[in-house]
Amino acid sequence: MDAKLHKRLNQHLTLEFAAYHHYHALSIWFDRHDLPGFASWMKQQSDDEVTHAQRIVDHLVGRDLDVVLPAIEKPKMEWESPRTAIESVLASEQAVTRSIEALYTLAESAGDRAAKIMLDWFVTEQVEEENVARALLGRLRLAGDDSLGLLLVDQELAKGSVPGAMAEAAPV
Repeated sequence: MDAKLHKRLNQHLTLEFAAYHHYHALSIWFDRHDLPGFASWMKQQSDDEVTHAQRIVDHLVGRDLDVVLPAIEKPKMEWESPRTAIESVLASEQAVTRSIEALYTLAESAGDRAAKIMLDWFVTEQVEEENVARALLGRLRLAGDDSLGLLLVDQELAKGSVPGAMAEAAPV
């Protein structure tokens, strides 16, 4: 593997683990604010971020390359409102998307087909992650300052209905 790509993949782990911390902090915050649907969804997102990091770790280990686990800063633990919390989710996902796109460009320029194939999954995943964050933000904008509207969005998440999520493809 190209040395620069290897280094950047290790650096990207910081974003994935930071996203884990961010979502976990959000889960705690929503729990404390009596929004269990949001809290549960955030906890699932947190778990997903660890899986994302592990995909990169597995790729590097599978190619007999060093893995550098990053130090992670303490996450923010307070938000002004559910809307600002979801705005932070969208900003975080957009940062991850930019990093994945840069990694993909590096893999292309290095001619690293294995890395490109691994990163293809991330490209698709990030489209969905941003779509969901935008859809949740849209729901919260519609709800405005109405507590009932917020509770309806929370119930939607509690039922596992995530706005903006792409339907799973049927097996062929």
